[in-house]
Amino acid sequence: MTDGGLILVAGALLAAGLGASLVAERLRLPGLVLFLGVGMAIGSDGAGWIEFDNYELARRIGVIALALILFEGGLSAGFAEIRPVLRPAISLAIIGTVGTAVITGLVAAWLFDFSTLESLLLGAIVASTDSAAIFSLLRGSTLRRKLARTLEGEAGLNDPVAVLLVLGFIDWIQKPGYGLVDMAWLLVRQLGIGLAVGVAIGWLGVQAFNRLRLASTGLYPVASICLAALAFGAADVAHGSGFLAVYLVGLALGSAAIPARQTVTAFHHGMAWVAQIALFLTLGLLVFPSQLGDVAFEGTILALVMAIVARPLSTVVATLFSRYSMSERLVLGWAGLRGAVPVVLATFPVIAHVPHSQEFFNITFFAVVISTVLQGLTFEPFAHALGATTDEPALPGPLVETGTIRRLGADVVEFPVRPSDAVVGRRVRELGLPRDALLNVIVRGDQALPPRGSTRIEAGDRLHVLLRREVAHHFPALIEHWRNGPWEEHAPRRPALRGGQVIFTARTWDEREGDPGMPETVGGVAVVEHLRTRRDQAGALVALEDGRYAITGATVAIGSPQQLQAYGRRRLRIPCPEAEQAWWQEVIGAVART
Repeated sequence: MTDGGLILVAGALLAAGLGASLVAERLRLPGLVLFLGVGMAIGSDGAGWIEFDNYELARRIGVIALALILFEGGLSAGFAEIRPVLRPAISLAIIGTVGTAVITGLVAAWLFDFSTLESLLLGAIVASTDSAAIFSLLRGSTLRRKLARTLEGEAGLNDPVAVLLVLGFIDWIQKPGYGLVDMAWLLVRQLGIGLAVGVAIGWLGVQAFNRLRLASTGLYPVASICLAALAFGAADVAHGSGFLAVYLVGLALGSAAIPARQTVTAFHHGMAWVAQIALFLTLGLLVFPSQLGDVAFEGTILALVMAIVARPLSTVVATLFSRYSMSERLVLGWAGLRGAVPVVLATFPVIAHVPHSQEFFNITFFAVVISTVLQGLTFEPFAHALGATTDEPALPGPLVETGTIRRLGADVVEFPVRPSDAVVGRRVRELGLPRDALLNVIVRGDQALPPRGSTRIEAGDRLHVLLRREVAHHFPALIEHWRNGPWEEHAPRRPALRGGQVIFTARTWDEREGDPGMPETVGGVAVVEHLRTRRDQAGALVALEDGRYAITGATVAIGSPQQLQAYGRRRLRIPCPEAEQAWWQEVIGAVART
């Protein structure tokens, strides 16, 4: 096939995956099952459009996809969210996964003609909950936040445990003299190395993100992929758990105030979806429906026992010393969705030529489909019936999406302040922002500061400016001014004259005087300080060179602070829109502090 043909097929498969997700949403089915179905439909035993039985390639695709999914899960959660439920999440990841593997394996030994070790290997393959399935389920759920974070933490931590169980049982079957002690040492060594590598690269990555200033915002997602690859690769080369390392690096970045965080998070959210679609399509291609009939009945029974008995019982044991009610434990037990992870793990014994490995793969298919459909469709009603849901989403998104802002005709611009910039030391009210632009927040170190007119800009600040597209063409010149100046220095204002010595005037604004939102002179007197900007229409509160103050807009009022306060109170007594009332209240408060 030509390069163009391969690209065309890849695009068509992604389009099919997107179509499946839309259909799944309408039918209220888990989309991952339909992705798997699309792969089966076009595979060797379906329409035959793509001949595929390469388990090595499928495992490689699966490992890369799972690493991306785990990294995105950690990045979206952040350690601050996981920390309150870290102990039960770890307990579920270890005790819950091992317990589910043992119970399911013993049932498999009774149902199938497998040895005890082979049955335990099968139990280990299907024991792990799937991070992609769990994250997908929680994003559309109203589960209590505590339970949602517990499941999210478990889903990120139990994949490494399941992988090590599978590798350990394969070695136990194939290596003479291998035993339980060797398997325990494998778990301790791999998890310990993965933990050390993940913490080290996560810390170094946060330091690098905060100290280096890349040339473009688009380079920060590249840097995050670099960190994920370094974490997984370094841990794996050192014979540790790459999955644990990459999840911990995601947690570290998700917990830190890194530059371009929203861009990085949105990028990896999209990458995780691409990974899920590619993974399930690939695994669907490996499934041969004609071979499923031999294990259909027993495989269905095993899947039901795992979902109804093994997972809930293991969850109760794993959370005995945690503060969960029995109803909450039942909800956690019913949330053990299987997905891509068991199918990827089922390729390991096939590649290692373990006896009955092809049957393992086919049985795993039933475990995945039945678990995803049965538990995925009933989880939310089940949790609601047990009183474990709220009116809030389980995993809330950001308060404002950048895409929404752009659809409304605005953009958010980040301006990093360098030590050499002319704007350092200036007050917010001196920035010279146009009326259709607003400084939303100043990020200073690990703090987000709400800006005030008197706030001084410091080196290292990151200014987040919301501006409408109508004034976007003015912004490059404004940035140049902030960078290089010149910054006009004004002589200190003369003290305001007493009310009796100042003549108060009010008149209609003359268009020949310029923009009332950014006046340079008022009544022929120079403006020396811009105190407030009116947002609902062009207008401002300014200090004049002769010590007086002026309120500009459709009308202009000039006088002492006391006179302008009285004028503002008179305007408030006249019925007016809410935005105008807010403006006059702001003016009264500002001149009272002069």
